[in-house]
Amino acid sequence: MNDFINIETNRLSIRILELKDKEAFFNYRNMPEVYQFQSWEPSSIDKVEEFIIRNLAVDPTSKNSWLQLGIYLKKDPLIGDMGLHFLEDGAQMEIGYTLAPVYQGQGYASEAVKAVIDYLFLVSKKHRITASVDPENRKSINLLKKLGFRQEAHFIKSYLIRGEWCDDIVYAMLEEEWVSKR
Repeated sequence: MNDFINIETNRLSIRILELKDKEAFFNYRNMPEVYQFQSWEPSSIDKVEEFIIRNLAVDPTSKNSWLQLGIYLKKDPLIGDMGLHFLEDGAQMEIGYTLAPVYQGQGYASEAVKAVIDYLFLVSKKHRITASVDPENRKSINLLKKLGFRQEAHFIKSYLIRGEWCDDIVYAMLEEEWVSKR
């Protein structure tokens, strides 16, 4: 198993998704209120299993790779996930996050994203982190702003999701900005 990252917070454990998580992952990722802002909607448990098997083989030191982490209440259960996109230059990252609706509004997303950003900037020494979000996804935008991200771009109808062109807003933060806010 890929043990690249294992982060503990007061309430959460963040680590690589495992095959034992496939049912929980499928259940919340397959909810319309979850996938409405995302390009990937799993069509079956088998597709989720294939996704997790590929994810376990990801080399996070390779450029332009995606790694999906699970967000757990301490050791279990799985309550959400975070995607890490290791960009070509090795110094920049893109992040994305998803939380099962039943766990939203309790500070878990903020806690998880903050912990991963700490890891990326302070341990992995990344220079810049971005997040791409649909302008209709107010919860995600509010989280990014709360953490100190600033909007850098608003692309009009630039992202195709399930046959519909959607806007895309990019938020970003530099390592020095994160450190100065701590």
